[in-house]
Amino acid sequence: MEFDRELDVKGLNCPLPILRTKKALAEMESGQVLHILATDPGSLKDFPAFAKQTGNELVKQQEENRVFEFFLKCK
Repeated sequence: MEFDRELDVKGLNCPLPILRTKKALAEMESGQVLHILATDPGSLKDFPAFAKQTGNELVKQQEENRVFEFFLKCK
């Protein structure tokens, strides 16, 4: 999937991945896609909830080798 910016938050635990994501999205334009790489298992619940609360669209999520990938479209 294509994206405009990548954010690597591997090794960080809640709430840091969400806080860094929020900061990155604030610097992006509407419609741009942020690709997030995380290792915190809690992120599987955190990112869908974050997207719902903020109005950003969680376009896709997947897991590969214990790395969770999220694609968020900026509102």
